[in-house]
Amino acid sequence: AAALRRLNSAVQYVPYRGALRPRSALRLVRQYDIVADCSDNAPTRYLVSDACVLAGKPLVSGSALRLEGQLVVYNYGGGPCYRCLFPQPPPPDAVTNCADGGVLGAVTGIIGCMQALEVLKIASGMGSSFNRYMLMFDALEGRFRNIKLRPKKADCAACGDNPSVTCLQDYEAFCGSSATDKCRTLRLLPGGDRISVQQYKELLDARVPHVLLDVRPQVEVEICRLQHALHIPLRRLEEKEEESLQLLHKRICEEKQRTDDQTSLPVYVVCKLGNDSQKAVKILQELPAEKFGSVLVKDIKGGLMAWATKIDSTFPQY
Repeated sequence: AAALRRLNSAVQYVPYRGALRPRSALRLVRQYDIVADCSDNAPTRYLVSDACVLAGKPLVSGSALRLEGQLVVYNYGGGPCYRCLFPQPPPPDAVTNCADGGVLGAVTGIIGCMQALEVLKIASGMGSSFNRYMLMFDALEGRFRNIKLRPKKADCAACGDNPSVTCLQDYEAFCGSSATDKCRTLRLLPGGDRISVQQYKELLDARVPHVLLDVRPQVEVEICRLQHALHIPLRRLEEKEEESLQLLHKRICEEKQRTDDQTSLPVYVVCKLGNDSQKAVKILQELPAEKFGSVLVKDIKGGLMAWATKIDSTFPQY
């Protein structure tokens, strides 16, 4: 708000300190003519959309991730609402936000300017073209394209003929994820399948035979890595790439030579934040025992950023 006042002191700016919650969203939305959604998580998007439908307000929604951006105007001119297009939220582990996936700042600037333009057009009575089309921006190719949206659904839970969403609900429970723009923390594994960075440091100092598997993308490994880690990107594990699985099997066999072959060899999986590593553990747990032998797979909670924070302050954070 302070930055905006420096740009234009003739406009009234009202900052609200705190997260948008179901108990307050409808009261806030009803005070305004147009709402712009610039959030970065599924619970907030559903909350804002439902509040706009209940209050009868148009919603100018923008999103950006990596080198791509999208713009849609919901609940306007007979067009669909957010739930019309996305009746059910995606699985929490399938969602990537900017904190996890990254975004080029210029992309958010472009989408933000487009949002502002649509707000001005709606406010001035000119209307918007993006209540029936989604604008998609590809920064890498320098290309804009419009995709026609499905029409408003008669059976939509929010804006349909007989809506079931008549009040705002617990959207974090509905989406299975937190309403935050910060780095998400997934819980895909039971506690017994995870260890802390402190526990891993102890077994490392004790020279316990094991394999450390780093499942980050190559570009992140080039930034920083633990030198003794074997690097296989999560994508290759998901695709069951034979060459990668053979590489893992070879490392396991080499490490098993240091043991009496009577106990399960631990394989610890690490990534940046401890999310992708949990996905990798679930994949590795399903690999055939006759091929990989007796292997105990666990995830390292918090990943390499937890290592940098709690174990090695010189380890680069990114």
